[in-house]
Amino acid sequence: MPPRHLDRLSPVDASFLHQERQSSHMHVGALLIFEGPAPGYEDLLEQIESRLHLVPRYRQKLAFPPLESGRPLWIDDPTFHLEYHARITALPKPGSEEQLRNLAGRIFSQRLDRSKPLWETWLVHGLEDNRFALISKTHHALVDGVGGVDLASVLFDLDPVPQRVEPEPWTPHREPSTAELLAESAKSVVRTPFGIAGRALGAVEHPRRTLGTLRESAEAVGEVVWAGLNPAPSTPLNVPIGPHRRLARGRAELADFKLVKDTFGGTVNDVVLAAVAGGMRSWLRSRGVRTEGLELRALVPMSIRAEDEQGEGGNRIAAMRGPLPVYVDDPVERLRIVSESMAGVKESKQALGAEVIAGLENFAPPTLLAQASRLNFSTRLFNLIVTNVPGPQFPLYLLGRELLELVPVAFLPEDHALAIAIISYNGAVEFGLLADYDAMDDVEFVAGAISEALGELVAAARTGQSAASSRQSAER
Repeated sequence: MPPRHLDRLSPVDASFLHQERQSSHMHVGALLIFEGPAPGYEDLLEQIESRLHLVPRYRQKLAFPPLESGRPLWIDDPTFHLEYHARITALPKPGSEEQLRNLAGRIFSQRLDRSKPLWETWLVHGLEDNRFALISKTHHALVDGVGGVDLASVLFDLDPVPQRVEPEPWTPHREPSTAELLAESAKSVVRTPFGIAGRALGAVEHPRRTLGTLRESAEAVGEVVWAGLNPAPSTPLNVPIGPHRRLARGRAELADFKLVKDTFGGTVNDVVLAAVAGGMRSWLRSRGVRTEGLELRALVPMSIRAEDEQGEGGNRIAAMRGPLPVYVDDPVERLRIVSESMAGVKESKQALGAEVIAGLENFAPPTLLAQASRLNFSTRLFNLIVTNVPGPQFPLYLLGRELLELVPVAFLPEDHALAIAIISYNGAVEFGLLADYDAMDDVEFVAGAISEALGELVAAARTGQSAASSRQSAER
């Protein structure tokens, strides 16, 4: 078959390839725990095969135009073998959760092979208490986790009775030749002036609106640049890292986050950041770091995906920088500072500035794209990633087995020893802490400290509710 229409990576997607280093893997994923005995390997393969047509990117690989003449493209992999990507393993007895976390850490320590589609799913037998697990790993260039389509979003059913999906036949298009890749890059170069010309024509027709947009965009880019001139403080979190990983986890009730939010104000995400700040304060003090006057900075990815872009692959995110006031001892005061600061960040033009920079990158050659992505995602501007994704508030099923727990896994940029991913699922909030193996041998302490910090907020909220109830009773 002739080569299909070639899809080029967006500038943001391509930036995740540029950011990847030998010790900094840009894949994300999850540890998923299910009830019941594990399905057979062949059954899992059949389940995935029947739904791959819903996520065509999962049978595509990267093609790099010669001479760095353009961003990479997605092309069909003519040698795609599902068995390479869907793998099976088992835990030795007793099959504890610690063994499962250690296995996940080892899997996330390995880079994905760029010569193949950029994903893996591991079926894990032998988990104690009659359970099994899946460990999924996908390159961040493939999906952003916020509104994008990935394999997990189509693999599960909404009820215990498996839904039969008829697989569609798939015949890969042949790989494009070097000449065709060069021609595609040339088309992109030719299309760029027309895009600029179209915007110029619109500017002539609507000069006042255009001037307002240009002014707002310039201010927004200025805010991003100004943030770049204020690096994050130096901490034990920001050290050279190796390729090996540890995984820790925490779990809480979504109702507790809502109780704190409803009592003290702010958002659920503000409560998450306040709990993380409290946990990081305890961890820093355990390391002998003075926290007086110290405010950590978190990279908080926020979706800029429009309603009409829901369900599309790729990344539509902006990197916001949120405060973690570890200098504050009182948990409620920490929450107040976080809430006020995050409200200010949202009202600022950071997200717009990041989007403008991403748009400008559409017209940049790959060498400049790499520099632009570093401006938009400079690792010296933050101490750790804290990403919070809302998940479904109802149970999901795989081949009739209920998904009990969903632990998200982020990635470690260069010189970052810890990344925290959070997702809400079926009434619970799951924390996944990915850490450098050597720099963060106490990552379990961090997970426990975050839980304790949340517990302090919940206790304060319940006390506040009790006091309010007592006052109302007295007034009657």
